[in-house]
Amino acid sequence: MSHTDLGLATDLSGQVALVTGASQGLGKACAERLAECKAHVVCAARSVDKLQATVEGIVAAGGSAEVVACDVGSKESIAEVFANIEAKHQRLDILLNNAGITRDTLLPRMSDEQWEDVIQTNLTSCFLCCRAASRIMMGARYGRIINMASVSGLIGNPGQTNYSASKAGMIGLTRSLSRELGKRKITVNAIAPGFIESDMTKALGDDILKEVKKRIPANRLGHPDDVAAVAVFLASPAASYITGQVITVDGGMTV
Repeated sequence: MSHTDLGLATDLSGQVALVTGASQGLGKACAERLAECKAHVVCAARSVDKLQATVEGIVAAGGSAEVVACDVGSKESIAEVFANIEAKHQRLDILLNNAGITRDTLLPRMSDEQWEDVIQTNLTSCFLCCRAASRIMMGARYGRIINMASVSGLIGNPGQTNYSASKAGMIGLTRSLSRELGKRKITVNAIAPGFIESDMTKALGDDILKEVKKRIPANRLGHPDDVAAVAVFLASPAASYITGQVITVDGGMTV
């Protein structure tokens, strides 16, 4: 399934997009869809081997992309990525903050490190990337910032106090930043996926997935392209009057 199957079509020719966590899952799907819309996609993640596979697939399909190694847990690594993008491309039109981790356990057992790792990787990296991107976009008076939150940031989830807090923080960051940047023609929105097909959900096992599906009115798990379709729309000129919003992609689970 691709964005064309979903009836989406937008021309992002000449635009540069940065997608963090682009080596797999939602990040990979979003990078592929943005490239199909003719954006040049800077694919960032720690795993260069997996990133290379993403970029090779994009190029083989006629798109334009490049590999950038980035540890979003490192302030220095993030700063280097943005400096290189500005030096090489002189622009950044789209930022998709997708990189994230989980360190699940019940709160009484949660270590300081499990809390700090998730907050640093999911929330602090989003702040650092948004700050760096906003400085480039403000000069151009144009930009699209998309933060990949989660329904866990809206309703919480047992065993995920760290993850839910990080995603709720991303939502607050999104709403506040949208108010700061709106006059510069820069939109800032968040996507909150529910249960999406991935290696993580497969690991839950068939019995648990059957119970999960019972909680979803659509009676299925989401596909990465269901989320990527929303990202493409929010990145497009057509979404110029949408900012500060959290768009839930969960098959109706949180209705």
